[in-house]
Formats: sequence, C-alpha cells, structure tokens
Amino acid sequence: MASEPTQRYYRAPCPGCGAPVEFKSAQSTHAVCGYCQSTVVRNGDVLTRLGKMAELFDDHSPLQLMASGRITLDGQDTPFTLVGRLQYKSDAGVWTEWAAFLQDGTMATLGEDNGSYVFTRPINPGRELPEAARFRLGATTAINGKPYSVASTGQASLMSAQGELPKLPPLGQPFDMVELRSADGEVLSIDYSRQPPQVERGKSVLLEDLKLQGLKDESAKDEKGRQFNCPHCGAPVQVQLASTKSITCGSCASIIDLGSGVGAELRSAEQDEPVRPIIPLGSKGQLQGVHWQVVGFQHRMGVAPGDDEHFGWSEYLLYNQKRGFAFLVDSEEGWSMVRPTTGAPQLASNGRTATYMGTKYEQKYSYTAETTYVLGEFYWQVHRGQKTSNRDFASSKGVLSLEQSPTELTWSAGDKISSDAVVKAFNLQDKKDVLQRDDPGPFVAAKGMGCGTILLVAVIILILLLLLSRCSRCDPQVENCSSSSSSYRSSGGSYGGYSSGGSHK
Repeated sequence: MASEPTQRYYRAPCPGCGAPVEFKSAQSTHAVCGYCQSTVVRNGDVLTRLGKMAELFDDHSPLQLMASGRITLDGQDTPFTLVGRLQYKSDAGVWTEWAAFLQDGTMATLGEDNGSYVFTRPINPGRELPEAARFRLGATTAINGKPYSVASTGQASLMSAQGELPKLPPLGQPFDMVELRSADGEVLSIDYSRQPPQVERGKSVLLEDLKLQGLKDESAKDEKGRQFNCPHCGAPVQVQLASTKSITCGSCASIIDLGSGVGAELRSAEQDEPVRPIIPLGSKGQLQGVHWQVVGFQHRMGVAPGDDEHFGWSEYLLYNQKRGFAFLVDSEEGWSMVRPTTGAPQLASNGRTATYMGTKYEQKYSYTAETTYVLGEFYWQVHRGQKTSNRDFASSKGVLSLEQSPTELTWSAGDKISSDAVVKAFNLQDKKDVLQRDDPGPFVAAKGMGCGTILLVAVIILILLLLLSRCSRCDPQVENCSSSSSSYRSSGGSYGGYSSGGSHK
C-alpha cells in the first residue's frame, strides 16, 4: 500500500529574534513566532515582521498546538494536526478557532459551535457574494445550489493568534461575519476580513470522535488562574469550565461577565428575588445514556403576543466533557431534554411547520421570552432581562424550538422525558413529588385510553362545538368574530434552551 507523499515544509529565522519559524502548509501566509510573539508574513521564501501579537487569552481549552487527530472527509480517514490558533471577540463573547493542517497539505478549521465544535474547510461559493448587510436574519440563500438559512450576522475582531495561520485579519479591527446553516446539519461561515470573502463549510463534531492525541495534561492545569474575587461583594468565585463566559457569585448571586477573561476588568450585575433550582447546581446524573453535571440554572418568563398573562419555566444547563452542553427544561407541560442544532430546520412558507432531519414539526406556541434569574456558569454572556422571540414546534418524535435575538437565530431539538427519569437520573427520590409534572403524552407510545381520558376528550369536543355555534351566530357589526389559532401559549414553558454567542464564526 502506497504511503501518502511527504509534504515539503518551509522553515526560516524569525525577522524579530532569529528563532526558527516553520510553515507546514503552502496555504499558510502568516505565523506568530513562539519566542518573541512577532507576527510574520511569508512572501515566497522571505519572512517579513508585521509587529508583535497580543497575548493569548487563556481559555483553558484541552486543545493545544501540535495536538493531532483523525476525521472522515469525503469518505476518507484523514489525519490532521493543529498548527495555529486564532482568538476572536464579538458582542456575544470570545471564541477560538484552531488551524488544522491536513495530510494532503490543505488547511481546515476546528472551531467552537454552541458549546461544542465544528470542523470546516474552505470552499468556492460558485458566485460573487453580496455584502454582509444584504443577509437578513432568518432568510434563505443558496450556495452552490444548496439552500441555507441565515443564522447570525454581526462583527468580530481578532484578539490574538498563535502558530501557523492561513489567514490573519488585522488585530483589533472589526470585520463582518455571516453564518449560514442548512437543514441537513451543515454550517457555512463567511468571513469578510478579506476580499473576496473567505467561505468555509462543515459539520459539528465530538472531540471524542476525532481520536485526539497530544492534548493538554489536565493535572497540569493551573486552577488558581480561574479563581477571582467577586467585583461586587469580594467573595471568592471559582470557575470550573473552560468555556464559561458568564458566572454568578455564590455569595451575592451577582452575574459576572467573563467575556474578556478573569484577569481583565470584571463587570457584574446584582440580582434580587432569588429563584432556587429544585435540582442543585453540581448535581450529577445520567440521562439518555450520557453522564451530565448541572452547571447552570436560569428562570425565564414568557408572554404571548396580545396577551397579558405571563408564564414561567426553568432551564438547567448540563455539561459533559466530551458531549458539550444540553438543556433540561422544566415547565408546566413536563420535562424535556434539548440541545442546540448545528443545522437549520426548514420553515414552511406559512411558518406553521418546520422540517428537520426528515421529520415534520407542527408549531404549538409563539411568545416572547425573558431571562429573570440565573445561577452557575454559562458558555454565553447571560444577563437578566435578556429577551428572545420564541416559537415551539412538536411532532410524534420530539420537540423543536426557535429562538431569535437581534443578531442570532438558534434552533434547539430534543425529546420529552418523564418525571421519573429525572428523579432517577439525579437520585432525587426525596423530591419526587416536587419534580412531578404532566408526563409526555403525544411523544410516548400510548398504552390505551382510560375513562378519564375519554371524558376529557368529550369535554373538549363539547367546548369546540359551543365555540363553533357561537361563531355561526356572531354579528361582526356588534362584536369581534375572529377566532385565534393555537399559535401562542398562555401557560407552560419553553421547549428549548437559550444559546447565544457560541456559534461558529
């Protein structure tokens, strides 16, 4: 069996300090010297110093330069090595992209995506792309004949970089970014820091599936670097997760923004009227075959358009080191387990149905959601008063939720689960009555209809007949005869968890 050809790499002394700077890929144009932090650009066999790179923000990622792994691309098992690192910042927070050198000499990107990861490669969009301002959130556009939904728009800027890089936007200068998602789970990012814009396409991946080697030694992690004093009350605050962008103080419950790192000036906001989670933070349990830990909690309130009745629900942020994040949602309608989707479900033209991974979901509710209280750690910048426009969908196979902010559109998908499953998962037998909810109906196979169910159906039919009878007699000159659909909710809770700022850029 023939072996892969050895790639020719280029090495030259750093113009700043003389230390060797290595380029593994012919596609790499920039590098950051590992000794003096000089930014150098390669022009043929000549290196030119552009200036000094800013210091890296320590995100405590398990990844590091020269870590290697394998991924299936175009049906082939492909080795790769992480050779570069880019740290970006936007209004939503800070995230990292790793430059991956593939065995064939080309480059790819391993980046963050809603608390997990996405692996992308550059593509030719096949046409001239419009300016970023032309992309409207939620609209559909085609790239190489394939439809994509506009998931996020906004600006980002480069904070710092390390290693060998195929691209290097000007340090600290904002540039436009657009993210598209498809119904089959693809992510497509458009980077306007260069002309023509750089387009990359890929899908979400699990770190455990990449067979990574050469990761950071967890035992060598400096825990002191993730501990600080609350800027409001002075109490010590310990950050447990590498991806945390917001955390609450355990003493005064203030929300602390970690978007610029622990060592930067910390911003905080006080919280009153505490809401206590039924499942304590730090609790560990197994749901759907995965071991989770409760790391965050938020209480949210919703109101339907034209309605003055508010309803509330709670969301527990769950974390698994290899699977990322998920949401355990507690509402009057029962418990559900959801995760942000990589792809974008397709909405029908009337907006009443959405199709995702071959399953059709019917819209049940439409409402405005607001975060009213938070505890713990979050991978996005969370704050009280955070509002989104929500739409919930359901099918016989599960639930689907759409949340929209001014700059981002996030879909979440999952399943209804029983109260007993939650009790068993977190060993909360002493709270069984408190955790009891209306368990899944249409999402679980029926075992037959009892007398109570038959009576309830009869009552509902009778009410509908009375309403129809009333509408047939209604005089539009005297009263409002229009009937509203069931597209909004008056009670219950959200199907999906809120996710902002974790999207792949």
